[in-house]
Amino acid sequence: MEKTGDRVLVIGGGGREHALSWCLSASKRISHVYVSPGNVGTHSSDPSAKISNTVLDLKSHSAVAAWCKEQEIALVVVGPEDPLADGISDHLNAAGVPCFGPSAKAAEIESSKAFAKDFMEKYGIATARGKHFSSLDEAQNFINSADFPALVVKASGLAAGKGVIVAESKQEACKAVSSILEDKLFGKAGQTVLVEERLEGPEISVLGLSDGKSVVCLPPVQDHKRLEEGDHGPNTGGMGAYAPCPLVTSEQLKEIQKGILQKAIDGMREEGKPYVGVLYAGLMLTKEGPKVLEFNCRFGDPETQVLLPLLKSDLYDLLWHCVKGTLAAAKMELHADRSCVAVVCISDGYPNSYKKGMPISGFSDFVNDKDKLVFHAGTKLGSDNCILANGGRVLATVAVGNNLAVAAKLAQLGAQAVKFEGKKFRSDIAHQAIPLFGKLSYSSAGVDIDAGESLVDRIKPVAAATSRPGCKAELGGFGGIFDLKAAGYRDPLLVSGTDGVGTKLKVAQMCGLHNTVGIDLVAMCVNDILCQGAEPLFFLDYFACGKLDVGVAAKVIEGVAQGCKLAGAALLGGETAEMPGMYSPGDYDLAGFAVGAVERSQYLPRTSEMAAGDILIGLPSSGLHSNGFSLVRRLVDCCGFTYDMTCPFDGTKKLGEALLTPTRIYTSSLMPVLWLGKIKAIAHITGGGLPGNVCRVLPDHLTAKMDALKWPMPPVYTWIASKGNVDVHEMARTFNCGLGLVLVTAKDDKEKVIDQLEKAGETAVVVGELTSRQRGMSRIVVNHLKEAFDVDHHRKHRAPCAEEEDLSDAVKRLRVNGVPHKPKKKVGVLISGSGTNLQALIDHTTNPGKDSAAVISLVISNKSDALGLKRAEAAGIQTMVINHKDFASRALFDEALHDALVAADVEIVCLAGFMRILTGKFVSKWTGRMLNVHPSLLPAFKGANAHQMVLEARVCISGCSVHFVVEEVDGGAILVQESVPVLPNDTEVTLAERVKAKEHEAFPHALELLASGRVMLGSDGKAIWQN
Repeated sequence: MEKTGDRVLVIGGGGREHALSWCLSASKRISHVYVSPGNVGTHSSDPSAKISNTVLDLKSHSAVAAWCKEQEIALVVVGPEDPLADGISDHLNAAGVPCFGPSAKAAEIESSKAFAKDFMEKYGIATARGKHFSSLDEAQNFINSADFPALVVKASGLAAGKGVIVAESKQEACKAVSSILEDKLFGKAGQTVLVEERLEGPEISVLGLSDGKSVVCLPPVQDHKRLEEGDHGPNTGGMGAYAPCPLVTSEQLKEIQKGILQKAIDGMREEGKPYVGVLYAGLMLTKEGPKVLEFNCRFGDPETQVLLPLLKSDLYDLLWHCVKGTLAAAKMELHADRSCVAVVCISDGYPNSYKKGMPISGFSDFVNDKDKLVFHAGTKLGSDNCILANGGRVLATVAVGNNLAVAAKLAQLGAQAVKFEGKKFRSDIAHQAIPLFGKLSYSSAGVDIDAGESLVDRIKPVAAATSRPGCKAELGGFGGIFDLKAAGYRDPLLVSGTDGVGTKLKVAQMCGLHNTVGIDLVAMCVNDILCQGAEPLFFLDYFACGKLDVGVAAKVIEGVAQGCKLAGAALLGGETAEMPGMYSPGDYDLAGFAVGAVERSQYLPRTSEMAAGDILIGLPSSGLHSNGFSLVRRLVDCCGFTYDMTCPFDGTKKLGEALLTPTRIYTSSLMPVLWLGKIKAIAHITGGGLPGNVCRVLPDHLTAKMDALKWPMPPVYTWIASKGNVDVHEMARTFNCGLGLVLVTAKDDKEKVIDQLEKAGETAVVVGELTSRQRGMSRIVVNHLKEAFDVDHHRKHRAPCAEEEDLSDAVKRLRVNGVPHKPKKKVGVLISGSGTNLQALIDHTTNPGKDSAAVISLVISNKSDALGLKRAEAAGIQTMVINHKDFASRALFDEALHDALVAADVEIVCLAGFMRILTGKFVSKWTGRMLNVHPSLLPAFKGANAHQMVLEARVCISGCSVHFVVEEVDGGAILVQESVPVLPNDTEVTLAERVKAKEHEAFPHALELLASGRVMLGSDGKAIWQN
């Protein structure tokens, strides 16, 4: 079979595996799906079919691995729990075959209910009270003495999903314990029993995909375990299922993801058992909230059959992201407006003994479109190629519909259409959920009136504190009143402004910092009306969310009130809109409306009075204010930064905290100047930056000429420009670039205006002037814009350039002494420890006097506590932790390293005390671009323990060698060597100290040679030197 895409192996032979192979085969990235052992549903004799069965000895993991390598299998997906508990995932990953499914140790979360119970108690995961026992007497004593109904008895080991007995009385529970421990009802699986509290409430399941670090949830699902209708009769492997289950709200699902599944993933990683695979949580929705009944380490059956038809995303992409450890970068999309129902057809006698070999017919009467499916389980082909029943659960008829009632009806019709002797099925699958909504209320629809009233009561005092002449700021009425006469106005014009905070809100929501965005909201509105010369009088806010969190909303509105105080405006009223379904959980949006007044004679701008020679005065911003956050968030995502990391441009704060610095409100410093009557115009520098806002207040015959070196550029902007490789033109039209307001005044009034601003505590600086505008000339010209963003040469070390450039020329290449400046090579450094060699590289590349050809753009450590990370953060260098323990194999770890380096545009890699052996595949990708330093004069004393070998050989000289990294350990071409004498009384420690000092000289030298192009690695493995 010619390979035109990836090949996948699915292990298992039931309905779950049929559904998995069906869903995987839809991926455009997959050329073929093998299933072992499979069933009739996955069988095909057509060589062009995308799914086929294959026969493998699944108990011989080495044989499976060998077959996978021979067939170039890209991914193995394990369906049932037994192979996982036996360690097939461990064996395959160790053999270099990526496997989706937890390790044997991680699979203990299902294979040992005793372990799972202890684990949940240790990590605070809500579950039923209970204990595990190997002694019959102790178990029965516990049942009889417990102060709760200890009526659920479970075999601790794997029992094919049937090892649970729910008793109706203590006597029945004691009998169940005896059957398991003494009568060996479940064989070895019952050597230990778990006795638990019988919980009350509906039972549902939530499955989450995990890469060992994060988890994403599939829709909640409910299956029907009992054999007979009305949920009577013995337990089975599942008689049917439906999804999504309306018993679980979106808020509850978020709680389950965070408080149960993510806790479990974090706990397993803490236990040294990183969980990569699907984690199935069987839950009871009790009055106290969701509680775990059991964890399973695999996809459920028949849950999988109803979940995968609802998946809009490529399943293969999701599973591959899990295996690679990059699930956070994946996006799972679902058919949100669909429901899916599966009805399982069983053989008569199941779950006990049953007949086999009955011919099955009727498929053609049901399966005729994408919304009607049959997933085979216990089926096989007869001698005449007819399909025969070969198990207890034979198949499931599955239907997708626009609502649950339609899907349930279609699935039932399918079960009726399929025919075989002794067929049975339940006709009530999902029926209890169809009329679930019952009597509706505003609260059940998602709007909490009581919470809204509680919020109003909470914010009334903070609103009242913003009262001012003309307004008492009392909330609760239908409207607000402002008395302009009481505020002292004679012939006023009213000025209004409205705005929002934009995607800065997303950063606040991700950081859980909600107390400053209200200030931003007020600032964006009142700064606009200040530009008309108006004094802010009152403010109205609009807060919208899907589910009202009173605590969060109160913090936001308290921030609004604080902003109103700074603006001198009364918080006159507002609107809180709770709109279920409009916003994702935890999201909210803000809008504001400000009204101010200005005497008719003082209205701005006074364009008729502006003239060439007028002065531009800039008032500094506090940073980003509230614009450009979509670009900033993109930068953070692309570079792998986190909002809780130390801020690269302000080491005293977290990155998120620094980005959320509130927008400045200029009322108190600006109003006294406005009353002087010396201001002709004011521009608020918001979206559109300098070119988009200064020109809004200018007459057509004038141009604003500004000098970007006249005001300090906040470090956040040089950081964005450097890390995001954002050209200066884009920076200038996206951000305020350090100026919150630009004022226009006459040259003769400049000193009075600046003096008044400084008396008000403002920092004011002349940033330019107005000139006559010639035909075709830009409305705004900025001199030295490129220099202002130059992160490599500090302005204080450089005389101002005489060349002027307007924004249209801002992207020209920087020239130094008339010679085009060559871009620096981006370097990624891999570390594991203290990072002394890293520090030497940092010192060299950041030394202005060295004019290095390299810049360190990323430092990666496999250990979160590596001191070198702090060194990098202190230097403002992006850091990342990629823990090798989170990956099932060296190959997957190395792939994650490679992806991170590529994402950061790294061109050269330096190994600076990186204590991991890299795979040949990784080395080959970076051949000629990766350096390492070794503590000996190579080729002597290769490998570990070099100092020990030097002393044992009694040589007189040693040192260090910086070399290209190749697959042979310490075998690459040498760039730089430095020597030290070996002294008679040297120990390994004293020799290492002197060699280390030489490494700090040699490594930067070698990096410089490579980055500047003075040396390269030839195809023959030898160094090629350039003049």
